[in-house]
Amino acid sequence: MRKITVILLMTILPGTIIMSQSIANSAHDFSGDSWNPSGETCITCHTPHNADIGVSDAPLWNHEVTQATFTVYSSTTLDATTGQPTGVSKLCLSCHDGTVAIDNYGGKTNGTNMIGSGESIGTDLSGEHPVSFTYDAALATSDGELFDPTSVSSGLGSTIASDLLVGNKLECSSCHDVHNTIAASGTKLLVKSNTASALCFTCHDK
Repeated sequence: MRKITVILLMTILPGTIIMSQSIANSAHDFSGDSWNPSGETCITCHTPHNADIGVSDAPLWNHEVTQATFTVYSSTTLDATTGQPTGVSKLCLSCHDGTVAIDNYGGKTNGTNMIGSGESIGTDLSGEHPVSFTYDAALATSDGELFDPTSVSSGLGSTIASDLLVGNKLECSSCHDVHNTIAASGTKLLVKSNTASALCFTCHDK
């Protein structure tokens, strides 16, 4: 009975990490795919040996990095300075842009297993939320409709800057939890529920 009570409490508390959730059995678990003969869960992205030392944005990186040039989001109402995806967002796009095979890891570059059409964003990001831009107090002030990330809570335990940004930049991982460790309802590995646009309203003051 005590164990059941604990599980229920962990489920209902906002921002609580549920230890039973992880990359295992999530959309990023490729351990059972035929093109991954090792059967390892982490190996498609990370390796303990012979990692790509040119990648400093993720530990012990093991996957081919996209070289695509992207069409990025642009708007007259956007106050942030945007450019090509960098950092962890570029690593996400190294599968999700559809130009690099999922099985291009461990030095392999001739893989044939591409991401499914439903998960492929492509190289035209003009209709996607901008990424890899600095989101700080100055941007919040100039925009007028964004919360100050250095002082406003993310709802996940600390500030927006601490919980959601990477080096003060908004990246794919600001909204999506690649390792599926956050207790969020819904789909697409969101870091928190977007019911009633709750995730959007974490940053946007509307």
